Parts: sequence; structure tokens; C-alpha cells
Amino acid sequence: ETAAAKGIRPIVCRQERVGVGMADAYARVTNGRRMGVFAMQAGPGAENAFPGVSTAFSDGTPLLLMPGGYPRGYDGWPKVYNAARSLDGVAKWSERVSVASEVPAALRRAVSRVKSGKPGPVVFEVAGDVAAEDIDGALLDALPLPAARSQADPRDVERAARALTSAAAPVIQAGQGVLYAEATDELVELAELLQAPVYTTLLGKSAFPENHPLALGTSNASAFPRTIPHFVAKADVLLGAGTSFSRHAMKYPLPAGKTIVQLTNDEQDLNKHYRVDYPAVGDAKLVLRQLIDAVRDALGGKARDGDGHLAEEIKQVHAEWLRGWLPKLESDAAPINPYRIVWEINRALDPAQTIMTHDAGSPRDQTIPFYRSGGPRSYLGWGSSHALGSGLGFAMGAKLAAPDKTCVNFMGDAAIGMVGMDFETAVRERIPIITMVSKNSSMAIETERLVVSHDLYNTRDVGGDYADLARALGGHGERVEDPAEVGLAIARAQRLNQEEGRPVLLEFITSQEHAYPRG
Repeated sequence: ETAAAKGIRPIVCRQERVGVGMADAYARVTNGRRMGVFAMQAGPGAENAFPGVSTAFSDGTPLLLMPGGYPRGYDGWPKVYNAARSLDGVAKWSERVSVASEVPAALRRAVSRVKSGKPGPVVFEVAGDVAAEDIDGALLDALPLPAARSQADPRDVERAARALTSAAAPVIQAGQGVLYAEATDELVELAELLQAPVYTTLLGKSAFPENHPLALGTSNASAFPRTIPHFVAKADVLLGAGTSFSRHAMKYPLPAGKTIVQLTNDEQDLNKHYRVDYPAVGDAKLVLRQLIDAVRDALGGKARDGDGHLAEEIKQVHAEWLRGWLPKLESDAAPINPYRIVWEINRALDPAQTIMTHDAGSPRDQTIPFYRSGGPRSYLGWGSSHALGSGLGFAMGAKLAAPDKTCVNFMGDAAIGMVGMDFETAVRERIPIITMVSKNSSMAIETERLVVSHDLYNTRDVGGDYADLARALGGHGERVEDPAEVGLAIARAQRLNQEEGRPVLLEFITSQEHAYPRG
């Protein structure tokens, strides 16, 4: 009510975790320049938001979360859900304010933490009875706040530059820190100076142009193009730019025996899971510029010899790998092979005018290696710790942040089962997105795991008519069974988005494909 009275449009979702996802994508697409904020009811609202907050924490998204708080004195029996305490384990910082006079200072602290340092969700909770009290002065007098950025120690930069320029085969891993720092231009300049191939993390996808001759693609523990293991194996020095080098089941592991250079804005990333030989702590854009200057000096003002052999090798390795996958990508079989959907997305949509995101499980691993993003933040990659269905909120948040872009989420049966009713949010709030559902009526990724239970009790089966659901909720729903119709349906969906402002759900009837490209 207060937001509306101030001329701020409130976006009201059905489920809190979807709302957090919308704020998450809004913050990512704007690189934190415009803050993603989500407010929720005390107790059940904050409880239901937990999966979204956990996702934002694992991905390091700068969010301000404002759960309602129970009044003071409610901490006895019966127990109530204290949001600040309960969300503390999945927050960069959390605070519950119990004194009215402290609200302005606590809000200032919260916003400062959202805007500075390594990104993450910040929880700002005010006790319910305190929220009804008056305070002296304007609450927002101290806002907005500037973000603080820093360069690295010049000596650390010089040492890193010497290691890189003396390397025989340097390779760069780029993370989402490059995106938040808006440092793609610097990353490209450094890669060309060093003649070093570049691959991105899942979160960093789109930080380096995927049509650049030095691009290797996106890394993921379970699905990646062959170019990545080919060149990482040959590397003697690995440079991590804006990345934490965290070891995780969803991340591509670094092989032993490599010299590591790491640029990060958080000293806690250093030597966390891998020995770092040459660390440099600071903002990715500023430190990359320092490193470019130091490398250029070390090379006498010239780039390393780029005779074209490296780019040609990258091209050949990628082409050979892709040929092996073309039977799936161009399959005319029915039910539709889900890889055909990804291939048709590439053909039907301009990646420079599209923001794409996947969901967890099969859609992630089927999309990441083959979809080529079209510039910074044209892809919202994720996968470290996510509840199924996060992609729907991400697509809506992306569309709110970038209304001129075509915003797409690709999900499976299980994912839409988690959050499908929030497609109505897109209809009601006039957020024209494209939701693509790969409907194979099965949790196919579990085929090797759920064997006896499926034989006896059909435990892998899931059901639903999702195009019908979309129409019932007021949007446009379309069921596609013919592979030849996939690209045409995507083009129709984009027209409905652009010309009529209608959210569209495309239900593709797909095979139970669950083989993933692992180099």
C-alpha cells in the first residue's frame, strides 16, 4: 500500500519463492545497479521464501529481503519463525530490529551490504510492533548509497602478469564477477593480449562472447563442450577472473598440477579448494585493467604472437564435437528430442535480444553446451543449489528489468509442477515471457536410479496438460508434437509477446532423453 502510494508498482506473486526468484533475476540483469527487493509476510511467507533465498545465496545475488517480523515477546512458547535467525545460514547478512530508533541505521547497513563486496542476499527484519511506531526524520535520508570498489595490490598484479606472460598455454576461467563488474570488454582485451582461450562458469555464461574465436563455451560438471577439457588439460597456467574456484558437484573440477592465478573480490575465495599461486583481491573490472597494463608492459606493448593456429584449433575441436551431437540436435523423431528444441531456439531467436534461462536437471544440461548467448546478461545460468521451478521467476524478473528483451525459461514436467500456478502472475501482472516445457511425462534423469520402484509403483511418472493450464490461467498455451513445428511455435510465441503483450507457454511433447554431452 505504501509503495503504491509513492508511485512504486508492487508486483504480487502467488508463491514467495517465485517472488524471490523475480527479484533475483531483476538484480542480476541490472548488475545490481537497480536493487532487487522482496517483501513477505511474517511466518508462513518467510518460510515459503526459503528456497528462493537459498538459491540467491548459492549464486551470490545481491538482494534485499524484507520479511515481516512477529512482535517482540513472541520468542517463547509456542515457537514462531524468526526470519532473520532462520535465514541467517543462507544470507550474506541478517538483522532483526527491535528498537524503532535503530530502523534507519539498520536499513542503511542492509543496503550498504547489498551494494558492496561479494554479492549475496541481505535480510532486514523489523519486529511487527516496532514497524507500527513513529521515528524521527525521514527513513531514506541516507539513501541511496554508493558502492565501494577497490583495486588489487600492484605487487600482486605484477606477479600474476609475469606468470601469465611466461606461460606456454594459459587458459582463462571467467565467473559471474566479470558480469557484476561489467568487465567483459576488459576480459576480451586481456584474452586477446595473452592469446588465451576462455571458458565461463555456469553463473558466468555470457561474460565472454560465445562467438569469439577464443571462446571455449560454458563449464558444468555434467555437460560441457569438448573444447573445455581439451584446452584445460593442455594449460600450464589457469587464470580465474571474477570466480571463486569453488569445488562443487555442479562445477567443472580443475585438474591437478596447474599454476593458478585468481582475481576475486573476496579473500575467503583464496585457497578455498585449490592452492592459489598468484592471488589478487579487488573488483574484477579494476583488477583486469591493472592486469592488462602489466601484461602489455611485460610484452613490450604488443599482444602475444597470434598466428591463428589457436583459433583454428578451437574451431576444429568444437566442430568435431558438435558433429557427434547433430543427430540429436537436428532429430526429426517424434516424440521430439529435447536437444532439437535448444537447436531451434538458436535459430528462431536473436541471442543479442534474448535473455535465456534453464531450470535444474535435464533442461540445464541440455541447454548450456549448445545455446550461445548474445552478450553480457543475455543468459542467466545457475545450478549450485536450486529448487526445481526457479526459472519461471527468473524469466519474469528478467522481463521486468529488460522489457525490450525476449525472456525465456526452459523447464521440465517436474519443475512446472512446483511453480506452474505462478504463470498466472505473468498474465495478471502483464509480464510477457515465453515458458517452454519439455514434457516427457517422466523424471527421466532418474531412469538409472529409480528402477525397482518404477517397475512396481511408476515412481518416475509425472502428468499434466500444461498448454491447457496456461490457457485456463489466461495466457496463450500451445502443444507441439511435430519437430518441424518447434521453430515456428517459438516464432509465434515471440510475436504474441511483442505484439499483444501475452505470456506464452509452449508444451513440447518430448522423448525421455537423458544423455548429456561430457566433452
